[in-house]
Amino acid sequence: MILCLTHSNDLYTIDIVMKRLKELGKEAYRMNSDLFSHQLSFDYSLSERKNIVHVQIDGHSIHADAVEAVWYRKLWQAEIPDELDDDFKEIYFQEYYTMRNIFFESLGDVPWFNPMAKDHEISNNKFGQLSVAAQNDIEIPKSLFTNNQEKVRAFFYEGCNKQMIAKLHGTLSRSMSGNASFFPTTQITEPNLEGLATLVYCPMIFQEMIPKAYELRIIYVDGEFFTGKINAGQSERGKTDWRIATDIHFKWESYNLPDPVATSLTKMMQQMGLFFGAIDMIRHQDGRYIFLEVNPQGEWGMLQRDLGYPIGETIAEKLVSKLS
Repeated sequence: MILCLTHSNDLYTIDIVMKRLKELGKEAYRMNSDLFSHQLSFDYSLSERKNIVHVQIDGHSIHADAVEAVWYRKLWQAEIPDELDDDFKEIYFQEYYTMRNIFFESLGDVPWFNPMAKDHEISNNKFGQLSVAAQNDIEIPKSLFTNNQEKVRAFFYEGCNKQMIAKLHGTLSRSMSGNASFFPTTQITEPNLEGLATLVYCPMIFQEMIPKAYELRIIYVDGEFFTGKINAGQSERGKTDWRIATDIHFKWESYNLPDPVATSLTKMMQQMGLFFGAIDMIRHQDGRYIFLEVNPQGEWGMLQRDLGYPIGETIAEKLVSKLS
């Protein structure tokens, strides 16, 4: 059985992958990570001869030794009972997350797409991402990670020539459509420099603002690329972040990456230890390709939906190929 690890609100993409897995003759089970809670039961037992790790969820029995591989799509916070007293919530999450991790670790000898620890390591270190990209001859923007307002001020004038953007390291929410609440990439102007005192409470990433011809969402699936081009430059709101370009209508276009760019990105992903990732790049107005980041759990459904790319099918096929 192939375990597809996601969450209850995941739509569209999960169904594509599971459908293809079944077409390939593999049993696939969707486990919603938020339901690893009071919504299921589990029992882990040990003896001198054998360890048994068993989960019962929605009438389905999962034994760890029956799992052949894991597609790690998403990991969400566990559901919590409405009636649980606030005083018990901390211990509730502590113990359920510990038990959930024991279950995941019991699957450590089977292929994961992506390996969970590597996925989290890369997601939580954009500084490291930029460093690995540069090591593989991929251009990156000048960047500053800081809570120091004086460093930001100097970077604004000396490093960015007054053309600078700011963004959070993480995200507040994730959405295939890009219309959920989140903190967008924001241009910083001189008047903004006077309001940096609060930076000490929320460190941020500052980067030179790249004059862009267009943006690329590049889906990497174990050596294969599916790339969408989007040009939100005509939008006043979308000049820094296409996800907030609600003042114009735009659409995804198919795009072929130049071979040298694809080769460098492949080397980067292999060095990071990722089989899958959603890579964001900017095409500079002078023609250069600038790497922004890679999200190991990034969204790709809009590219399959709008451009007909077989991304979900490729994920399933690549995962099954690792079983042989």
